[in-house]
Amino acid sequence: MADDQKNTAPATPATAADAAKSQAAPSPAAQAPRVDRSFASSRVPTDTDASGTTTIADSVVAKVAGIAAREVAGVYALGGGGARAFGAIRDAVNATDLTQGVKVEVGETQAAADLTIVVEYPARIQDVASQVRAAVAGAISSLVGLEVVEVNIEVNDVHIAGADDDDDESDSRVA
Repeated sequence: MADDQKNTAPATPATAADAAKSQAAPSPAAQAPRVDRSFASSRVPTDTDASGTTTIADSVVAKVAGIAAREVAGVYALGGGGARAFGAIRDAVNATDLTQGVKVEVGETQAAADLTIVVEYPARIQDVASQVRAAVAGAISSLVGLEVVEVNIEVNDVHIAGADDDDDESDSRVA
């Protein structure tokens, strides 16, 4: 009777075989698995209390910023002259670099971005830069979940439609 009063386990084994297994196996607290594998369905449950870490590479943040900047009306291209020249070669072989002209610094909870853009003529440069700043900050905040502390815009050039085509045509006529 004294033994029954000392036993404070919440459940007792139903059979002698279960009792032998529970005595032979280490306690569940000492052998706690990282993942509960008792879920029998093929659907993965959503657990908002799951622990772990998520690491987002700087290149992912740069790509998000580059895509957001390219979607702004008035942005002709990203990057300086040399980067655009290499970009044209990459585009020719279907290897477009979406991070061209974008540099980011990423911390644990914050990010900063520097972009070099080419604005289409006759778009207002300050308006385009402001829209790029808002689009990049919004995309990084919503897609990546980081607080954006600054977005610096460098306008490297102004693209005049047809100016590049005229140069190519005059060269072909001379040859």
